[in-house]
Amino acid sequence: MVFTPVLSAHWDEPDSFTIDGYTRHCGYEALTKALAMQPDDLISLVKDSGLRGRGGAGFPTGMKWGFIPQGPEGQGAKSHYLVVNADESEPGTCKDVPFMMANPHALVEGVAIASYAIRANHAFIYVRGEVVHVIRRLQEAVQQAYAAGHLGKNIHGSGYDLEVLVHAGAGAYICGEETALLDSLEGYRGQPRLRPPFPATHGLYASPTVVNNVESIASVPSIVLGGAEWFASMGTEKSKGYTLYSLSGHVTKPGQYEAPLGITLRQLLELSGGMREGRTLKFWTPGGSSTPLLTADHLDVPLDYEAVSAVGSMLGTKALQCFDDTTCVVRAVLRWTEFYAHESCGKCTPCREGTYWMVQILERLEAGDATEADIDTLLDTCDNIFGRSFCALGDGATSPIVSGVQLFRDEFTQHLTSGGCPFDPAASTVFAGVSSAGVTA
Repeated sequence: MVFTPVLSAHWDEPDSFTIDGYTRHCGYEALTKALAMQPDDLISLVKDSGLRGRGGAGFPTGMKWGFIPQGPEGQGAKSHYLVVNADESEPGTCKDVPFMMANPHALVEGVAIASYAIRANHAFIYVRGEVVHVIRRLQEAVQQAYAAGHLGKNIHGSGYDLEVLVHAGAGAYICGEETALLDSLEGYRGQPRLRPPFPATHGLYASPTVVNNVESIASVPSIVLGGAEWFASMGTEKSKGYTLYSLSGHVTKPGQYEAPLGITLRQLLELSGGMREGRTLKFWTPGGSSTPLLTADHLDVPLDYEAVSAVGSMLGTKALQCFDDTTCVVRAVLRWTEFYAHESCGKCTPCREGTYWMVQILERLEAGDATEADIDTLLDTCDNIFGRSFCALGDGATSPIVSGVQLFRDEFTQHLTSGGCPFDPAASTVFAGVSSAGVTA
């Protein structure tokens, strides 16, 4: 597969994060072109391109913009807001942070174009609080954009005004859920809201709001310059364009790999040097730890929204965590479940209580102190959480457990007959030094 990178094209240049480095490669030309268009035409352009949200759900971006009540502000109309979800916290997901470090101005330009399209005069970039270096780089990029006239009053002489604020969150995984993020932005505790009403009509400050992922917004300038047909020429029939795949785990060269949607894990492993020497792929996640596990039997599944869904998983954030034959499935699932139990906001009973009890059962299973009935109890607990929690955190917590048991039930049983884990913890380095909170100790 031959492909010329777009988002990551200039990451290897030492000044790629500066405004000079960005403008050297047609930076902010898309903004000039967009401001000469009508907002409704911009929304139609993004719809025609087939761009889908890159934050996990894969919802059509242009359609999401179109849900905003159209028409100018004033005469009793509420203000419109754009919120960029940069609270990247899913275990295994690591694309937005390197992108914002290497190419922050693509995001800033995308914010300006998207805000103009939805008729918003205020935009917020909500960043996870731990990544202070990213926050500083984004703030510097925003300041440079203000100084160059790409943000602020009367942008490019168009009469359009836009204020952009970089907001540091407090490091809660739940704030990656869009309504919890909005509550956090308003100064409240980050917890999911009941929907409907939806953010499109009652979002930030109870006003029409669009919440998009970093990669979704950063893809907009190239669509404005290249056109909808150019963008739609990449990818598959229903999953258009290019994207960033985060390859991690027991691979020779982990990192970010930009490719059209529809590439396979086999092809990505060829690009990354394959699994570590002498080892074979055992299981992997297609979209982070909240997506059902897949195995080596799925190496040739096209990595797009439809094909991955057809084999029982989700593309999610395209966080491809690859584990080799030294990895204990029970231990891996336990570590993920500990993370979800720690990060549950506690608002709803199924998630708050269920994740806690799933950890207890998995700990007994890993230690070999459980029974066969505990495996069934574990699955029953998952069944009582899935579809019954307030947001998707509960559903995501059950995904690796249910799929892990379905694919590797013999391994779960082996822990019982062996009286403990049959795998050597030192052989698998993926979860070395991981605390019960799911972060490096």
